[in-house]
Amino acid sequence: MTECTRDEIRSKAPGRREFVARFDGGDITSDAGVLLLGQVESRRRILRRFADCFTDHRDLTRVEHTARDLIAQRVLAIALGYEDVNDHERLRLDPLLAAVAGKSDPRGRRRRHAADRGRALAAPSTIHRLELSHPGLAAEDRYCRIGLDSAAADELLIDLMLEAHDEPPEEIVLDLDATDDAIHGKQQGRFFHGYYDCYCYLPLYIFSGDHLLCARLRTSDRDGADGCLEELERIVPRLRAAWPKTRIVIRGDSGFCREWLMAWCERNGLEFVLGIARNERLEAAVQGELEAMRLKHEQTGEPERVFTSFEYRTLKTWSRSRRVVAKAEHLRRGSNPRFVVTSFDQETWPHRELYEKLYCARGEMENRIKEQQLDLFADRTSCHLMRANQVRLYLSSFAYVLLSELRRLGLAGTEMARAQCGTIRLKLLKIGARVRVTVRRIWLSMSESYPYRELLLATWARLAPT
Repeated sequence: MTECTRDEIRSKAPGRREFVARFDGGDITSDAGVLLLGQVESRRRILRRFADCFTDHRDLTRVEHTARDLIAQRVLAIALGYEDVNDHERLRLDPLLAAVAGKSDPRGRRRRHAADRGRALAAPSTIHRLELSHPGLAAEDRYCRIGLDSAAADELLIDLMLEAHDEPPEEIVLDLDATDDAIHGKQQGRFFHGYYDCYCYLPLYIFSGDHLLCARLRTSDRDGADGCLEELERIVPRLRAAWPKTRIVIRGDSGFCREWLMAWCERNGLEFVLGIARNERLEAAVQGELEAMRLKHEQTGEPERVFTSFEYRTLKTWSRSRRVVAKAEHLRRGSNPRFVVTSFDQETWPHRELYEKLYCARGEMENRIKEQQLDLFADRTSCHLMRANQVRLYLSSFAYVLLSELRRLGLAGTEMARAQCGTIRLKLLKIGARVRVTVRRIWLSMSESYPYRELLLATWARLAPT
């Protein structure tokens, strides 16, 4: 029989040779690009400040991994594509990740226990206890003694967004959206959602451009807009205190077209543009335009559309009439009217421009949510407790902020200035390298055939201290 082991791969090679692959290369990392994230952290101190949102009740004279160590290890791993806490059983051996996470002994040779030597980073069980901590009970708990102050983490997201601007912008748009986070176990807060046809959570996101301002985990047995007013009442005063002359616009789809939200915006001097679900009265208001587009479509065979606006008020729910912008469109499959309610007048935002340039731009926020869920595992909410799943959502959120800052600070002006987080990881972070640790330096030997060498060097130059 062929001799083989679990850690060996054999395969036929051209000619008389064969491939033999073993895990015996020593210190070789697949994530040499984590140096870029370390440089972002040096400039912005995102992970350090996020770690300060945790209160550590442990006896620090008896621990080897501080809260800052654990946060850096977990968030960096998420940014590098390691979604599961169990991944850290092997990641503990990576001296480069340990060094970037802040470990002065990246090989772990000075660990207290012999079984831990050679493993500089924390074990999965230690990290998991970080997620399971209860802030109010952490001081008395025997094992889970590091509690997260959620309010402090929320405020930090706003601070980071404000600091990213050199001067107050003339206008900012706050995008609101809810999305589904499918769950497959018996997690706390599990409910079936008819629209998404699955058991799920319904997290609420608020973005300003690429900047994440809120990621709130919610049960799905509620209206999609539920809770957004409380978040805006927390966020908007901070923005106005820092930028008193900046115009703030609230934007969302028809799930956020609620009287209480529009009335709050009007009372507080905020503009809004919100989708509104079509109904018989709205369609009757643009019946003439729809008929004209149908006739034109029959002549040209192409999609035809025209924009208009009118004053509209619901029969019962709205407290006043408001401007509704309508898109009367006819496609091959038939009429496709769409409606948006807004506080902007015709002079400031004409019909077509408001719909196509202002309202439709909210689709970019959906790309940011996809980055969170598909690239940074914001939907990895498999803990039983909803509180623990919210902590996981924060970890994913700050991994997004870290990569977003890499994009803003390091990739501006390059071909990857608008690249998504998954693309940045694939091209700039997942780099194989041999690691050699000496007394004074940590040497990385990367492949000469690495195809994005010039981009990596240019990004490093942009991130280097001035």
